[in-house]
Amino acid sequence: MRLMGRDAIAIVPAAPVRKRNNDVDYAYRQDSDFHYLTGFGEPEAVAVLIPGREQAEYILFVRDRDPARETWDGRRAGPAGARRLYGAHDAFPITDIDEILPGLMENRAKVFYAMGMYPEFDQRVVGWVNGLRTQARNGRHPPQEFVALDQVLHELRLFKSRTELGLMREAARIGALAHVRAMRFCRPGRMEYELMAELVHEFRRHGADTSYYPIVGSGANSCILHYNENDQPLRDGEVVLIDAGCEYEYYASDITRTFPVSGRFSREQRAVYEVVHEANLAAIAKVRPGSHWNEPHEAAVRVITHGLVRLGLLKGRPAKLERDGAYRRFFMHRTGHWLGMDVHDVGDYKVGEAWRVLEPGMVLTIEPGIYIPRGARGVPKRFQGIGVRIEDDVVVTKSGAEVLTDGVPKDPDLIEALMAAPHVNGVRALATRTRGKARRSQRAQA
Repeated sequence: MRLMGRDAIAIVPAAPVRKRNNDVDYAYRQDSDFHYLTGFGEPEAVAVLIPGREQAEYILFVRDRDPARETWDGRRAGPAGARRLYGAHDAFPITDIDEILPGLMENRAKVFYAMGMYPEFDQRVVGWVNGLRTQARNGRHPPQEFVALDQVLHELRLFKSRTELGLMREAARIGALAHVRAMRFCRPGRMEYELMAELVHEFRRHGADTSYYPIVGSGANSCILHYNENDQPLRDGEVVLIDAGCEYEYYASDITRTFPVSGRFSREQRAVYEVVHEANLAAIAKVRPGSHWNEPHEAAVRVITHGLVRLGLLKGRPAKLERDGAYRRFFMHRTGHWLGMDVHDVGDYKVGEAWRVLEPGMVLTIEPGIYIPRGARGVPKRFQGIGVRIEDDVVVTKSGAEVLTDGVPKDPDLIEALMAAPHVNGVRALATRTRGKARRSQRAQA
């Protein structure tokens, strides 16, 4: 509200309920902006912020209590609960919003609102403004300007508080446990969806859910970036790429690991894997205050280009190949994105024409990869069908970076040892060795 100014009003609707099919709804997930401001998890609600208003600066419109509907659909907080449990200065039934909200908008210069997010609600907001215009002669002046809510709200969300970082650490911890479980479960002859089931089981037993539909791609499927069929058998001699994260208390983790179905990398698989692993460590070493957003990507590109030349998959001088973008044949995406309440979280990557400078409290992913599809022209057959991506979640700290996802191994020796580990205690010991080895590698890269 300080950033908005005393002449403004912000209107933030909750996410609507979405139909899955016929009379069945999708599982409800609150709008991230709405949850960030309110913590209120019910649909059919609207938050209003009115800086400088004496009676109430923070108002919630929510569903009224209704014992009959609550028998069918679950408990409601009601206006009294919105005040008592969620800190609203005042709260009203959502059915009264058409009568109350236009009066709150009167004589405010600006409306902060995310136009286009929920088109049906857009029409109501415009209707309230137009209604005030018709009464201008009576001294009821409408706001003169709409301002994108994300100008202020998403900048706040980009910097995570201590509490938010605690939730993200827990999401990363649960996600790491799930990846370890999948590695230990993996055997030739099992199915991709069985690995997915192991992941989801581990998420749910810790009170988390998937933050996006898991990618479990084995063999040639490891080269499909957004593969989601997850219905093929796991074959001996192939790798499997798992990109899966969980959401805990509205905060996401996003982890990718690649490992051999049989438990041991072939010579070619390990050669490709080690290039990506080196790129992952080099990129993480560039995550520190004062670096700009693109530096981790530049570091990963440099390592991958040199590695592709060593493997014989690219020919020429690495510096020129890098400038020409030759690496994009095998590494066609960026090295990371912001992470938070959304997997691809809010926040600008550039300020004007310049890459954004990294600051403490920002959280990003680091995820270089190499993908060599079957039938790739000019590529030896022994390399075809190998897709490798290694993704970690990283916090920018005051002095450097904290890797939230170091509970799941990425060193190839540790992966092979984990997949051969006979019991859980061995996995715990490996997790400790993984964290120690990762820290040593990051220091060496720095």
